[in-house]
Amino acid sequence: MAEPLKNSYNKTYMDKLAAAIHREHPEFNRRAFKRRVFNNEWEAMELKQRLSHITVCLHKTLALPYGKALTVLKKASVHFGGYEAMFFPDYVEQYGLQTWQSSIKALEHFTRYSSSEFAVRPFILQDTDRMMAQMLSWSEHSNYHVRRLSSEGCRPRLPWAMALPAFKQNPQAIFPILDNLCADESLYVRKSVANNLNDISKDNPELVLQWCEYRYGEHPLTDWIIKRACRTLLKQGNAQALQLFGYPSAKPVKLHKLMLQPERLKLGESLKFSFQLSNLASAPLRVEYAIHFCKKNGSTSAKKFHLFDNHNSQLKLEISKQHPFKPLSTRTLHAGKHALEVFVNGESKGRKTFILDI
Repeated sequence: MAEPLKNSYNKTYMDKLAAAIHREHPEFNRRAFKRRVFNNEWEAMELKQRLSHITVCLHKTLALPYGKALTVLKKASVHFGGYEAMFFPDYVEQYGLQTWQSSIKALEHFTRYSSSEFAVRPFILQDTDRMMAQMLSWSEHSNYHVRRLSSEGCRPRLPWAMALPAFKQNPQAIFPILDNLCADESLYVRKSVANNLNDISKDNPELVLQWCEYRYGEHPLTDWIIKRACRTLLKQGNAQALQLFGYPSAKPVKLHKLMLQPERLKLGESLKFSFQLSNLASAPLRVEYAIHFCKKNGSTSAKKFHLFDNHNSQLKLEISKQHPFKPLSTRTLHAGKHALEVFVNGESKGRKTFILDI
């Protein structure tokens, strides 16, 4: 099992951080900083708590005015990267909301080495128009990390992040940014654009479909973004999204010989399933399956999984697959009657039940 990310903040990491800060500010007390970090509550802290705690410890140990502290932190930050280094932009979030100009420049700097995607959100909430104008400017930046921030930071449903309820209700301010990035040369940026659109589609599907229909076909990189952006709509069987990608009604498609093996399995085993499809209209197919997971109260909750897209217009297809039933941190499995259901172009073609024993 992979080591939890929170354990990246170990003694070696803190030694490196303390040394980097001390090089830029010799009065920084490395021992006092590490004592503050590794206090009596440290072991009980989760990842984001540790990150925020490190920020506070830096602030207390530096004991500098905000602007001077930023100068030190900006120089030290170039030696750190990844999620672990997000305490640098977190410093701006915690202590710089009232110092706009220097804070925005710091966030632009820090995001090149880690990411300021969380830290920009309080600024959006504080002054939406001003911050979105800044994000729009960043969308034309020469550095792809900064361009990515302009999209990622304003996602309506960014995981682990502060909510932006106004953008769930009305995301129009986001679209000019996405327009600037819709054929970006960086895959890192394009993934963010697609994820932003996918977020928007959960609350405002009609706006995303309008944007996608207007843009689809203008550039291969844009088409890649659009296909990824519509993944939730496609899983939902949205007819407009399916039509955009050339998937017609699946009424002529017939399901045959849906087989499950075993029909009763234990936790840790895999369910093997197979079926045949007769494609009487020779139409393009998007094939998915759903597992209807048994919940604790006996009801079920469905989750869809993509199998494949077929544009070869084959008249007959034979499909076999297996689905593992292993303990996951993201889903608690319960004993009882489950079901597997096959979907073609968003339409259910049949289902069959099976039993899971825990």
